[in-house]
Amino acid sequence: MGAARAVGLLVGVAADAVFGDPRRHHPVAAFGRIAASAERACYAEHRLVGLVYTAALVGAAAAVGDLVERAGRGRVAVQVAGTALATWMVLGGASLAEEGAAMARALDAGDLDTARIRLPHLCGRDPADLDLAGMARASVESVAENTSDAVVAPLVWGAVAGVPGLLAYRAVNTLDAMVGYRSPRYRRFGWAAARLDDLANLLPSRAAAVLTAGCAPLVGGSARGAWQAWRRDAAAHPSPNAGQVEAAFAGALEIRLGGRTVYPHGAEQRPVLGHGRTPDAGDLTRGVELSRVIGLAAAALCATLAAVIQRPYRSASSAMGGSCGSSSSGDHVSSRRPSVASRQAK
Repeated sequence: MGAARAVGLLVGVAADAVFGDPRRHHPVAAFGRIAASAERACYAEHRLVGLVYTAALVGAAAAVGDLVERAGRGRVAVQVAGTALATWMVLGGASLAEEGAAMARALDAGDLDTARIRLPHLCGRDPADLDLAGMARASVESVAENTSDAVVAPLVWGAVAGVPGLLAYRAVNTLDAMVGYRSPRYRRFGWAAARLDDLANLLPSRAAAVLTAGCAPLVGGSARGAWQAWRRDAAAHPSPNAGQVEAAFAGALEIRLGGRTVYPHGAEQRPVLGHGRTPDAGDLTRGVELSRVIGLAAAALCATLAAVIQRPYRSASSAMGGSCGSSSSGDHVSSRRPSVASRQAK
């Protein structure tokens, strides 16, 4: 099981790198349409309604993943294919890099109109009031945050919880993007989705920050700067997770992120992350390359994690029985290492 899951994760990462997101009939887009219909049917300005809405949709996604895993029990090829397909569906690394690179080209050419058209592909900022420097900053921040949300976190959850973890995580993250805003409409209804997304990304965001520091020298960045900015500035960010990797990126690229941030529902004053210069198109290009390298490192580490936590082992009593000469043909009690997901209060 562990080896099949590990191979499936790697095959899914390779599929994302080669093919990118499915061009038509993307399952995540289909889930979004279902979630939007459910919102129209049950919306109310009440946390309990939002909690039921979130639990039902995330639970349904996890249940589909469980069916896929059950279908693959005892059949290695099916296990690999199911994990690979789910990984490909939920990863967003290739699309993130493609959009980031396209934005960097527009900024480098000084094409403000094209940059404003492309910015909504990366983040939910309002591009109307942003100049080229503002869009460069917004793009680097988005690449950083989505490196954690769309690359590292799905792989972590895939490693510890298989296909149910992959699909449930993507459902959580999608709902947060749809209703997890602090706007008047979603402040109460979207509360559960936003808090669940915070919980789901608690460990992955910090893993992404560590990977950022480790991978920074590979793109000409500063490992020490990433580590220092992460430890110094991340806690000041209003998000318990976004600030982790954004601060690490700021330090790695030796730039300054944060400040006034304009969304469709209003403006927020974000803390300054890092002590470098204002980012430009070149910094965005380096940020995209850093994101790619982090994705490869995360894939290797999570595949290893999947293989390790799923490895069968004998219990202590079985091992003692074997040492006393008991038969090895069915007398030992076999078990598996408990997954990380089973130990989390989720």
